[in-house]
Amino acid sequence: MEEHAVASIGLRSDRLIDDLRTFGANYTEFTRRFAAWLGLHSTDAAALAEILYAEDKGVPLSPARLSERICLSSGATTALLNRLEKAGHVVRKREHTDRRIVTLRSSPEVRPQAMKFFGPYAERLEAEISRYTSAQLRQFQEFVTHLSDTMDSLLAHEYHALQPGQQPGAQENGGGTAAS
Repeated sequence: MEEHAVASIGLRSDRLIDDLRTFGANYTEFTRRFAAWLGLHSTDAAALAEILYAEDKGVPLSPARLSERICLSSGATTALLNRLEKAGHVVRKREHTDRRIVTLRSSPEVRPQAMKFFGPYAERLEAEISRYTSAQLRQFQEFVTHLSDTMDSLLAHEYHALQPGQQPGAQENGGGTAAS
């Protein structure tokens, strides 16, 4: 009986991870289609989506924070921002008392386009989320936060400076490859 319970938990875990991966892939596909709809490269659209999302949350991004969010070097992020600014999608502002701090804002022209594109997506997700109780949503939020923290830790440590053929975590243990 105990063996059956462990197998059942493993099966549920596998299904949950598969569903999370599918959701992530679908979100990536939404971003890709947003890019095509605006005539942008997918990385540029992902950056624009991050800028819009941060604005919606009331915490606009700096170029450095955007660079972290989309996993690009500062130089690549600068080139990306130059393209978005030239296309009229992004504005760089100096809103902080420290004038060295740059804030990224979406242009007034792009926000209505983004709302038109992502509106049905947001409405359907909100309708789906509203089916759950506050307690269930808190549990789910805690679970997703723990998963994100685990991924962040793995990326920052075991996978940070991973070289081709190297075993994850090996750089901290003196090197090694998957075959050693």
